[in-house]
Amino acid sequence: MTEARPLTISDLAARTGLRPDTVRYYERVGLMPEPRRTSGDHRRYDDLAVDRLQFIRGAQRLGLRLHDIRDLLAVRDTGECPCEPAEPLLRSRIAEIDAELDRLQHLRADLVAMADQLPSATCPDPVPGTWCPPDHRVTEGRCDACSI
Repeated sequence: MTEARPLTISDLAARTGLRPDTVRYYERVGLMPEPRRTSGDHRRYDDLAVDRLQFIRGAQRLGLRLHDIRDLLAVRDTGECPCEPAEPLLRSRIAEIDAELDRLQHLRADLVAMADQLPSATCPDPVPGTWCPPDHRVTEGRCDACSI
C-alpha cells in the first residue's frame, strides 16, 4: 500500500473549507502540530491533519472556545477518548445557549409588544432618542405610559 500524496497548505485548506492563513494561525496557537517541511521550507500535511481540522471545526460549530478545543485535542492526542472531559464543556455551552435563548425570548416579547401597538392613529412624534411621545415620562430607557 502506498502512502497518500502529502497535501500542501492550499490542498489542506480546500479539503477542510478553511483558508490557508487559518491553518497557519491554528499552528501558531498550538491547535495544529508543526507540519513536515520540504527542502524549500513548504508545509506538507497528511490525512491526520484533515481529521484534526475537521475535529476543530466541529467543536467550533458547537461554540467551544479555542482553549477548550486545545484541551480536548491534548486528551485526544494521548489516544484516549475526549468524551469525559468534553461533557462539562458541553454542559457549560448548553447553559450559555439556554441563557441566550431566555434573553432572546424576552427581547422577542418586547418587540411583539411594541409591534402590537403600531400603527396608531394617535401616535405623537417621539422624544428625540426614544420611542416615547413628548407628554410621557421615560424611565430607564422605557416609556412609562406605552410599555416601550
